[in-house]
Amino acid sequence: MEKFLYKKSAGITVLSASMTEFVYKRHSHEEYALGVTLRGIQQYHLDGQLCSSHRNGVMLFNPEQAHDGSAADKDGIDYVMLYIPTELLSEISGNKEILCFSAPIVYNDKLALSILNLAHCILNDRDEALGSELLLKLITDVTTSHIQTASLKQDALMQKSVEMIRYNLGTVLKLDDICRELQISKYRFIRLFKAYAGISPYQYFLNCKVECAKQLIEASEDIYTVVSDCGFFDLAHLNRHFKGIYGTTAYEYLQYVKM
Repeated sequence: MEKFLYKKSAGITVLSASMTEFVYKRHSHEEYALGVTLRGIQQYHLDGQLCSSHRNGVMLFNPEQAHDGSAADKDGIDYVMLYIPTELLSEISGNKEILCFSAPIVYNDKLALSILNLAHCILNDRDEALGSELLLKLITDVTTSHIQTASLKQDALMQKSVEMIRYNLGTVLKLDDICRELQISKYRFIRLFKAYAGISPYQYFLNCKVECAKQLIEASEDIYTVVSDCGFFDLAHLNRHFKGIYGTTAYEYLQYVKM
């Protein structure tokens, strides 16, 4: 049975999911993502490796870290995931450096409990003050031993291409224009971008459009304006790409946001 429940509070999004046959398309998120596998084995490709998170495994994703995701067998998986904006993690940790997780999966009962407590608080509409305290504890736990100062994707040429792609999400992706600005051949650019981001420029472009749609849905709740502003052909087009990344359609996600 496929089930995806989203809830957002104070800038943090929590996902409670159960899935058997569903497979996430390769994508990335702007936020830090921290999750716990509750049942089964969750598998995903990350940085060229196949990762397997077993029961009580804590999954840690850095911003812009491309990955897919599926259950390892027909018994399926249950898990929860928290998405924390980069600026919020930096503010709470008090560290203005670029931070990244030191390992993709860890087995730490204390950290797992911190994630689950915050997720439970948000999913059950508990007091915001309690949520803030639980968030502080979580960030303290994870930064104590599972995060390090590092340079995340500092290639200047590729970073410029990312900015150009993000600036023109409402139009058609034009690789020729980007390559002309970067003074690089189209096919060399595609190879370099894929090595840099873990996905192709077109996949990244689609992911950014879906992420933009998600943010606009949360802000305006006008699904058809979102379709137009993000350059999708129609709601079905948006729903198809949205479901591949979030497990649910854009319209269903709007219903979660309005709860």
